[in-house]
Amino acid sequence: MRLFPLASIRLFVHVLLFIAAPVWSADNAIINKSPINIEADRMVSLEPKNSVLFFGNVHATQADVKINSNEMTVYYSQASKGSGQEVEKILCVGNVEVTKGDWLGIGDKMDYLASERKVILSGGAKAWQGKNQVFGETIVYYLDEGRSEVVPANVSIPSGKKGGRVNAIIIPK
Repeated sequence: MRLFPLASIRLFVHVLLFIAAPVWSADNAIINKSPINIEADRMVSLEPKNSVLFFGNVHATQADVKINSNEMTVYYSQASKGSGQEVEKILCVGNVEVTKGDWLGIGDKMDYLASERKVILSGGAKAWQGKNQVFGETIVYYLDEGRSEVVPANVSIPSGKKGGRVNAIIIPK
């Protein structure tokens, strides 16, 4: 009698591969050494799709980057002979919150593109750095550069004109 089913062992291996993969840290020494910790109410491995899904109260951390969301899907590369798997992208849905240092971003959805090391928050995205705030439909945050771009919503406003403005509140010291 096996103590753990084969599927559970595979799932555990995928989580370990994810944890060992370089994801968020800008410092190369930290990339390979800082563990990625993920907690969720449930996890499902989809080997044919090279992905792992985390559901319910998802909390992920590595170094000074933290992500909270309702759901997180991690897509990883196919392991080639002699090399491990790497995270290609991460998609989060529902009550997404990302922090790095004193930068905080929220939105309905988040796409993290590992090759470009950028976070794309969408769905009424908002970001704060200290007391300063910015609002738009989409916020793109470049982790290594510490810079962001805010894209306005292209919606109609009460006057009948197209909206599409970005709002910022800057608090002087």
